[in-house]
Amino acid sequence: MEEIIVEKEENVVSAYELAKQRYDEIGVDTEKVMNDLEKVKLSIHCWQGDDIHGFLFPNQELTGGIGVSGNYPGLATTPDELSSDLSEALSLIPGNHKVQLHAIYAVTDKKKDLDELEPEDFKYWVDWAKKEGVGLDMNGTFFSHPMLKDGFTLASPDKDVRDFWIEHGKRSRKIAEYFGKELGQQSVNNFWVPDGYKDNPVDKLSPRLRLIDSLDEIIKEPMDEKNTIEAFEGKLFGTGVESYTVGSHEFYDNYALTRNKLWTIDAGHFHPTEDVSDKFSAFTPFGKGLMLHVSRPVRWDSDHVVIFDDALVRITRSLVRDNLLSKTNIGLDFFDATINRISAWVVGARATQKALLQSMLAPIDDLKKAEEQGDYTTRLAVTEELKSYPFGAVWDEFCRRNNVPVGEDWLDNIHTYEKDVLFKR
Repeated sequence: MEEIIVEKEENVVSAYELAKQRYDEIGVDTEKVMNDLEKVKLSIHCWQGDDIHGFLFPNQELTGGIGVSGNYPGLATTPDELSSDLSEALSLIPGNHKVQLHAIYAVTDKKKDLDELEPEDFKYWVDWAKKEGVGLDMNGTFFSHPMLKDGFTLASPDKDVRDFWIEHGKRSRKIAEYFGKELGQQSVNNFWVPDGYKDNPVDKLSPRLRLIDSLDEIIKEPMDEKNTIEAFEGKLFGTGVESYTVGSHEFYDNYALTRNKLWTIDAGHFHPTEDVSDKFSAFTPFGKGLMLHVSRPVRWDSDHVVIFDDALVRITRSLVRDNLLSKTNIGLDFFDATINRISAWVVGARATQKALLQSMLAPIDDLKKAEEQGDYTTRLAVTEELKSYPFGAVWDEFCRRNNVPVGEDWLDNIHTYEKDVLFKR
């Protein structure tokens, strides 16, 4: 067995050396590309591991347009189970990353509501993150709660409802600030609310004015962006709010611009024929930056596990070719309980990294020069030839250097963990 492992490693190195020569012929430095890829941190969402139950109200029904399909064995039901599953996933993903939490993942001995949470309720996660060497991002939980009244939270006509959610939003900022201070890296605090109407409203303006006032109240206290920054996520429509979504894409695009905050683009929140990657270069010349939720819509916002498909490649090409990685936080957002939940994390994260790698392995400056000179023939020919270049050999070497399994070998780890841990729960 040891001889087979050594031989496989030698094959990976040999294949990489050949790939390195191929890319060198077109002026692409594979060593630099791998170094650049290692600097890109994905923000991996914790809620894939437990079907978005959390620990504050674990038996509460999912509402607000949220739903999970499947019942694969091994669901995480405790903080230790979820953090262990995350650790296993992170060990199979090359590089150093971040983890996104939702407010419902607070770990506290006392019964608390969303408007009562404190930073110390997330000490468990900070201690775990320090041990793992990862950062933490934050999401307020504006769904699956009795104070989601008639489909509204921050835009509700009921002041008591708005005040409850405003207080929750303020506390989520304090928690994100705590993450940033403790872990020494900026924590992105993402805001998404499901507010809207199922059928046609008469008044479309008033809910949006109320949402503006609520959000302004939440972010009123200045916070050092070294520790945390807010991002605002729009939506096309959702289950139960098919006719009118208060927090539309245009709403949050404008809100982020006028408040100097991040705009969150979720790949599943647009029309199926829209190319979300085209929006990056339209927003970033004016805005502070982006937060992405990389998902895979099969029939609109279905949150399938991210795979290495054309939509993902368009996203990563836009980020790389337009030099937007420094202004973009790349988060994942999907949940599938029909398969092993840890494998979902690994497939989605590795697919995103592969797409980034392939996008980086290109003579971008030369292609831009050809384009500027009107040499569209060269642009088309080279970009087509690049599709069959041996980027997979570079990916395997990247995994080898980061001490994670090469190819599908990571499935052996998953099967072992499944047998020893998941199937015993």
